[in-house]
Amino acid sequence: MKTIGLIGGMSWESSHEYYRLINQAVNERLGGLHSAQCILYSLDFHEIEGYQVRGEWELASKRLIHAASSLEKTGADFVMICTNTMHLVADIVQEAISIPLIHIAEATANHIKAEGLSKLGLLGTKYTMEKDFYKSKLEQNGLEIITPDFKDRNLINTVIYDELCLGKFREGSRQEFKRIISSLQNQGAQGIILGCTEIGLLVTNNDCEIPLFDTTKIHALEAVKLALGE
Repeated sequence: MKTIGLIGGMSWESSHEYYRLINQAVNERLGGLHSAQCILYSLDFHEIEGYQVRGEWELASKRLIHAASSLEKTGADFVMICTNTMHLVADIVQEAISIPLIHIAEATANHIKAEGLSKLGLLGTKYTMEKDFYKSKLEQNGLEIITPDFKDRNLINTVIYDELCLGKFREGSRQEFKRIISSLQNQGAQGIILGCTEIGLLVTNNDCEIPLFDTTKIHALEAVKLALGE
C-alpha cells in the first residue's frame, strides 16, 4: 500500500470526512483490520483564509509547498490538497515537489465523463466559481460549466465560511442550496458539482432531482485507487 499525503485543515470539518472516507474505502477493499497508510499535515485555516481574502496567493502557495514538501520528506508517495479552493495554487505546489499531486478537478472531471454527462452546475467558494483555475480544468475535459448568479454566489460563499467550515448545518441554508440547484437544473445542468469539500455535509442526492458530484468523496476514492494500485 502506498502512503497518502493529506494537506488538510481547510477546513478540518472536511479533513475529517477525507480521513473517514479513505479509511472506510481501504477497509472495504482489503477487509479485516486494514486501514489506510496516510500522513496528515493540517494547516491553520484562519491563516489560509486571510491569504484568500487579501489575495495573497503567493504566500498561501508557500505554506502549501512547505506542507507538501514535509509530507514528501516524511514518506508520502503522493499528496492531495483536501480542499477545492486552494487548488488555485496546485500547479505551483506540484512543481515544487517530486511526487504526484492528485488534482481534485481532474479526478472529478474523469468521474463525470464516465457518467456520460456534459453540462454541469458548479457550486463552491466565490474563488472556485469565479476564477479560471478550477473551471478551466473541467472545461479542458470537455465539460460545459455554469454557475449561479452573483447574489447566489455570495450566499453560497457566506454559508461555506460562516457555517459549514464551523460545523454549522442549518435547514434554512439547505433549502437555499436546493433552490439554487433547482435554478441551475432549469438552465440545463445535468448534474451539480459540489466544488467545495464541505457542501456535501449539507446537501445530498436526496435533496434534488439531478445527481450531485461530491468532490470530497471523488477525491478521496481516487487516492485509495492510487494507494492500492487499482
